[in-house]
Amino acid sequence: MVYSLAATTLTVAAPLGCDTSSAAGAEATPDRAARASDVLVTGTDEEMLVLEVTAANRIVVRLPRVEVGQGVTTAVAMMIAEELDARLADVDMPLAEARTKGNQFTGGSSSVSSLYGPARQLAATARARLVTAAARRWHLPARTLRTWNTRVVAPDGRTATFGSLTASAAGIRRTAVSSKPKPASRHRVIGRPTTRIDARDIVTGTARYTGDLTVAGARPTVVARPPTLGGKVVSVDDRAARAMPGVHAVVRIPGGVAVVAETFHHAFQARDALRVTWAPGPLAGLSDAAIRYRLIAAVPRLGPPPSGSAQVGGEFAFAFVSHAPMEVLTAVADVRPHSAEIWFSSQSPMGARDSIASAIGLPESKVRVHVVRGGGSFGRRLDHDAALEAALISKAARQPVKLMWSRADDIRHGRMRPASHHRVRASHARGRVVAFAHATASVSESYEEQGASAQGGVRAAARPLPSDSGLYNFGRLSGDSGSVELAMPLGAWRSVDSGTTRTAEEIVVDEVAASLGKDPVAFRRATLRSKTVKAVLDKVAAAGHWGRTMPDGHAQGVAVHEEYDSCVACLVEIDAGDPKNPRVTRVVMAADVGTAVNPRGLEAQLMGTAVDGISTVLRAGLHIDRGAVREGSFADFRYARQRHAPLHFEAHIMPSRRDPGGAGELGVPAAAGAVANAYARATGTTPRRFPIDY
Repeated sequence: MVYSLAATTLTVAAPLGCDTSSAAGAEATPDRAARASDVLVTGTDEEMLVLEVTAANRIVVRLPRVEVGQGVTTAVAMMIAEELDARLADVDMPLAEARTKGNQFTGGSSSVSSLYGPARQLAATARARLVTAAARRWHLPARTLRTWNTRVVAPDGRTATFGSLTASAAGIRRTAVSSKPKPASRHRVIGRPTTRIDARDIVTGTARYTGDLTVAGARPTVVARPPTLGGKVVSVDDRAARAMPGVHAVVRIPGGVAVVAETFHHAFQARDALRVTWAPGPLAGLSDAAIRYRLIAAVPRLGPPPSGSAQVGGEFAFAFVSHAPMEVLTAVADVRPHSAEIWFSSQSPMGARDSIASAIGLPESKVRVHVVRGGGSFGRRLDHDAALEAALISKAARQPVKLMWSRADDIRHGRMRPASHHRVRASHARGRVVAFAHATASVSESYEEQGASAQGGVRAAARPLPSDSGLYNFGRLSGDSGSVELAMPLGAWRSVDSGTTRTAEEIVVDEVAASLGKDPVAFRRATLRSKTVKAVLDKVAAAGHWGRTMPDGHAQGVAVHEEYDSCVACLVEIDAGDPKNPRVTRVVMAADVGTAVNPRGLEAQLMGTAVDGISTVLRAGLHIDRGAVREGSFADFRYARQRHAPLHFEAHIMPSRRDPGGAGELGVPAAAGAVANAYARATGTTPRRFPIDY
């Protein structure tokens, strides 16, 4: 369903998730047509994807998703440009502020797939009305007109910009040409490798992030935080800090003591001058070894293997991992007695608005959340802890603030991927796997600060395991999961559970192949259920010259993954001549994600997941030391840097006319599994603890 909105310019809107095919070109209902023309400025009360053609010949689509570097604005702009026959440069994609209804969730690798139908239907409807308007102006049959470069073109060569037609098109209720989206065979923009629409702004520094915003009166603000997770302020002597030049306010908040100052330099200096006595957090005294012990105890026991079978498997440990987005957490807040406005990058702005309103004691209707582009996320911006903190500080200080978390703030007190432990067992008989079992336990978040939960209570956790999908023909599948509840800040990290569970499984697949005396690629080909997964595996095996002779200490590794209606394979070559300093030298990936709206963007996503795989398997993990995170910067949280990136990377996008599947997180498990398998083959070891240098 597509609606017309009453406006002086052509403005159409599509509810997300609607059945677009059954209502193409639908007329506006009277109540919707009567709505005010300011809908594009204020947003709507429903989950709308709204498109406006302005008199200046700009196509404006206010996007109910956030851009955090994944390229969603470019992908949706391509969908719009495709159906309108507009120039991509004429499409603007501002981010919608938090709405009161619908779903503005950005996550689960769902943005492109969820917007593909509504965005194309929206633009196709707008095009039909613009063509109809031009036909009426020129007194020509609409079927004789065409659209090109944000214009309508007549057979005699006359042209009219969309902007010049928008006022008359806004009043059209029945179109003279079809408003159905194009068939894939006519796509000229979708599927073409395209440079991001914001690439120039990003590389020239003109892209605006929260820290770049100028909000009247908003002062730079930082927070002094406790040495342990969840520590509390006992007392604070702020006399020296308040006496320092440029300091405007010092206020206590639940997470520490905030300093509001003229500049961030003044704020950090005053923060360091505070004399704070801290009460230790609920996990003080708890370190990695104890957490690992509890995780091992929380892993459910595997059932008995089939009689007469042989077993291959092991136990796998994954460390805590920080999201560490390149742009540190920043939020601007202006809290007044009867209203509030917050600016920050959010993957879930509606939930954030409700939470902030509750915390500062205002009705949700009195809180506006402006969504700002983010410099990376990987799941970190699903949570809104910095924005909530900024709002509390603004209320306490009675002035607008611009809060910035330092890198150490985020690594030591921010969200992280939970540590987990896995027990995997494959049973084989007569040359084939007859049963596959996988039990896990991970740390789960608990805010309870008393009793067993705060100190690590064990609970059963019911969630499906990836192996349940039956990627391989492995006979009887079984699994279970448990958890250890700790008062720690945790969050969904790119690929979420699959980043660890599928990595462990792909390692065991390699070990089963070795146990049966079979080649890892050939063994996978023989046991994979899906033709599409076999196809991507074949692609990387051929492009990566699987099985080629390698020097001593070098090896290849391979892994596959299937999720989000997509699949991927990864082949890695590693130089582990120095086992303590391995270097991935080559990565070849192949993905089938259905229609790849922007193959260049997909390649970038896959490249990013390859670096994630290298980092989490070889280098980067957090240590918990007596209730505190030991790492505090990229100097000790050793995420892969440029010199650790593969010397050669190539991505192969499989042709498809299916609707898009998910792609943002898809590559992580395959890349991580392939790195681990390459390391194992190069060193003759069986890695079980990740990162390997932990």
